Amino acid sequence: MTVPESGLSLFRVLTKATKSAAQSDCSDVEAEVVCLFDEHRISLLRYVLSIGLSVHDGEEIVQDVFLALFRHLQLGRPRDNLRGWIFRVAHNLALKEREASHTRPDRAELDEVVAARHVDPSPSPEQQLAFSQRQRLLLTALSALPSRDRFCLHLRAEGLRYREIAEVLDMSLGAVSNSLARSVARLERADRE
Repeated sequence: MTVPESGLSLFRVLTKATKSAAQSDCSDVEAEVVCLFDEHRISLLRYVLSIGLSVHDGEEIVQDVFLALFRHLQLGRPRDNLRGWIFRVAHNLALKEREASHTRPDRAELDEVVAARHVDPSPSPEQQLAFSQRQRLLLTALSALPSRDRFCLHLRAEGLRYREIAEVLDMSLGAVSNSLARSVARLERADRE
């Protein structure tokens, strides 16, 4: 398209205005998509994984969904119920991928996703109860050991070598070895019960 010289400056002004308006619309759409991505990414990935895809495939589908959302919004298509739209597109893409690959999710990968999202690293109440019960059992078994065996265990726990324990307790090296083996066996039995 050729523009006469007199209209050239007007053409430049109109072109710049059109470009900046398009860029503004694009940045608004981009910001909206990024916001929706941050808000729904984890739950969308969790849903896709529940359909039976691997973490890698699930992450790719989530990216494809938000790319499709960007195009959808850029074309000025309806914005009502975008959350539902996102999940529907993810559902359809996940089903297509599952049909194409016929794979089951790797349990280790699912565990990695769950572990990565686990916010509180402290033990759960069930774990705390199990730990305290185990600790009580072991302490009871430890207190039931003869004093010489307990001393051997405590010294070994402090990092002393067998020869050093033998010197401290005035025992033979064989007696220290037997004492520690016997004590550990009793603690293991108590731990299994």
